[in-house]
Amino acid sequence: MSCRAAAALLAALILAACSTTPPRGGAYYKDDGPGANPPPNLDRIADARPRLDPLNGAANRPYVVFGKRYAPLTSLRPFHQRGIATWYGRRFNGKLTSSGERYDMYAMTAAHKVLPIPSYARVTNLRNGRSVVVRINDRGPFHSGRIIDLSYAAANKLGYIGAGSAMVEVDSIIPGTEAASGSGSQAASSPEPAPAPQPEAAEPAGVYLQLGAFSERASAESFRVSLYRRLTWLSQAIRVLAGGGLYKLHLGPYGSVDQARSIAQRIESELNFKPVFVVR
Repeated sequence: MSCRAAAALLAALILAACSTTPPRGGAYYKDDGPGANPPPNLDRIADARPRLDPLNGAANRPYVVFGKRYAPLTSLRPFHQRGIATWYGRRFNGKLTSSGERYDMYAMTAAHKVLPIPSYARVTNLRNGRSVVVRINDRGPFHSGRIIDLSYAAANKLGYIGAGSAMVEVDSIIPGTEAASGSGSQAASSPEPAPAPQPEAAEPAGVYLQLGAFSERASAESFRVSLYRRLTWLSQAIRVLAGGGLYKLHLGPYGSVDQARSIAQRIESELNFKPVFVVR
């Protein structure tokens, strides 16, 4: 196969794999949607189990879709993102993914624009606190405002099949650095919810708002989910940081104290507590 033909085939696979539109008003896009005979244990499908797989050179090359250029990561590294997740189902079941594997809507997989293929990520639904671990084996989604497309099984475990989309956080997993198995449990009741806490030294320079400090990680994660529910206008990520025997919630970074102050005042007016300013 010529290089031009191979490039055309790759572009076609990318576009075909992740062009799903979520259900609206109870109707699914074209013939997409749940399968006719889903497995009886759909809610119990195990999370993906992270391992150090060789990266797929072809799937991690820069590419262009709809006139926009994407440069996938070519190594495993910390990655955090917040945005809208969607899912894709039977319309794409069995078709080739960008990795060359067949898409299985009942496997714990996902499509992402730049995370390495293959790699693993924890996805947390900020509305209900549920989290799952998925294997990144496809590219997309390429609709504006969406950051990740989950398999039907993964979206089902996160509880947004009917809604079609959800606000989530995506955190890369480097095998060996966190306990990756899970069952999509609530952050408020699970001892190992959401992403592993970062050390304070790993924070980029800037101004942060500390929203709480807890002696137990589960309490910090539970409060973080509660904040996202109540402060739906937040655009920055709330990170859990480990240091000094505490798990601290830091919002930011902001470019200046004045910028952070306006956010702090809004939080104080809505939640009736004062964030603590932290400058790094």
